[in-house]
Amino acid sequence: MYTIACCNTDPGLVRSHNEDTCLANNEDGYFLVADGMGGAAAGEVASALFKKATVGLFSSDPERTPDEAQELVMECFQSANRKILSHVNEVPSHSGMGCTAELLVFHNDGFILGHVGDSRTYSWSRGRLKQLTKDHTFVQEQLDQDLISKEQAKTHSMRNLILRVVGSNDGLKVDIIHDNVLVGDILLLCTDGLSSMVEDVQVKEILAIEEPLAVKGTMLIDQANNAGGKDNIAVVLIEII
Repeated sequence: MYTIACCNTDPGLVRSHNEDTCLANNEDGYFLVADGMGGAAAGEVASALFKKATVGLFSSDPERTPDEAQELVMECFQSANRKILSHVNEVPSHSGMGCTAELLVFHNDGFILGHVGDSRTYSWSRGRLKQLTKDHTFVQEQLDQDLISKEQAKTHSMRNLILRVVGSNDGLKVDIIHDNVLVGDILLLCTDGLSSMVEDVQVKEILAIEEPLAVKGTMLIDQANNAGGKDNIAVVLIEII
């Protein structure tokens, strides 16, 4: 699997510091974003611990099987979960901290994606944009039960209530998504600082333009800031070549 990739984070226009992190490792075939929460600098600690746990478990293995990739993804999430819980035990003032996260790992026949929270992963293929993940939020549950409309969800008073985060408890559940890719496809991993500010149609338009991948990443972040930049923003773009 041959890829090019870029990643970038931005604090946005409202927050005083950046609790998001991202990583793109073409050589070892893994990519992530994480969005920390908890206040008092604890959020950025949580997202950093997710990144540290992942980096510590990876080695270059371009021929890993789907089962090996899935096992690795699960191990990264569980390791990060344990590290965050351990940190909270050592620093009680950081109680309640955690992070949402996306971790995408390529194997010899496609990719495995691990997902927790309301960060998202999209695929852009043959001109079509598809959201691969489903938010672990109260509002998403309301949508699934047809209790509210998509328009109501955008302004719902509890739209920021996340139901699943890394670091919440010992029994972390991780959504695992299997998929394949074609040459020319683009995968987008992002935190809600992008998805909550930029409509899918705008994302699709940016991914479709004839510009280098890094330019597209910058344009996505600029679009979020132009819309208000109310949260930190993290973007990873991966193109199959």
